[in-house]
Amino acid sequence: MKSAPNDKRALPFGESTAINDAEALAVIGQVVLDLSIDSTTEFCEQYKNWITTSTANTVQGLEQFPFACYSNGTTEAFDKFYIKNRNRRFRCFRGEYVYHRLVWRNSWPNWIWLDDECLDPNDAVVISLPFSDTGGKHHLHEALLEQCNEKGIPVLVDCAYFGICKDIDFNFNHPCITDITFSLSKVFPVAYARIGMRLTRTDDDDGLFVTNKIRYTNRFGPQLGLALLSKFGPDYIFKKYRQRQIELCLEHKVTPSNSVLFGIGDTKWQEYNRGTSTNRLSFNKIL
Repeated sequence: MKSAPNDKRALPFGESTAINDAEALAVIGQVVLDLSIDSTTEFCEQYKNWITTSTANTVQGLEQFPFACYSNGTTEAFDKFYIKNRNRRFRCFRGEYVYHRLVWRNSWPNWIWLDDECLDPNDAVVISLPFSDTGGKHHLHEALLEQCNEKGIPVLVDCAYFGICKDIDFNFNHPCITDITFSLSKVFPVAYARIGMRLTRTDDDDGLFVTNKIRYTNRFGPQLGLALLSKFGPDYIFKKYRQRQIELCLEHKVTPSNSVLFGIGDTKWQEYNRGTSTNRLSFNKIL
């Protein structure tokens, strides 16, 4: 098995996982999981509503994506986006979630960084919001989407950090956006339950639609997800841990990210570099 390049998980501040919030763990411990219960549709409906109740962030244009599918985290939805755009060249910024390039290196080796070459109409783009490397909005996010609008390039927006962030404008009013993904893996300590959702403008009956329509989906994840969404709001984690994040950033002389898990460091923290001019420290183990 090939190792993941630039793997930071063994470093003290290298792995970005959810905070082991005691109140969330208490709710999780009380959930009685029943395989006979299919709550995927209810979960997706409540998750969409939950997203729109954030007061820490703004959400625009979500109503343009009426088709919701349960996804095993964001990862399953990524795979479907790759398949759907298999004849295109994939693009992302340096510092993006490493899964993309690990998959592309084997199956789509012609992929290229957005930083290195202008967009081509035959490209397909993935971008995270908040951006994976900083927990904020990538400074070229809106300009990129405008270019994709002009060239007819499909875009997947990965919102895996929604639920741990503040002051992010989630603007989905771009025709180029075809897929939006959300996950609870970074919000609550449920990463291995694989609780996610994909939103699309149309029902193209792809693999994710097929498994959702025939109810051949993860049944544990939606039950856990519903319990957490019912108990905690979308700004709960950020508000609870923001002050501690600021204290840790002062202690380590780094800049607080818009996402509460992270501090953004200078060259002193080069061992945490993920390909950009800044270095991301994850405080989840000590928050």
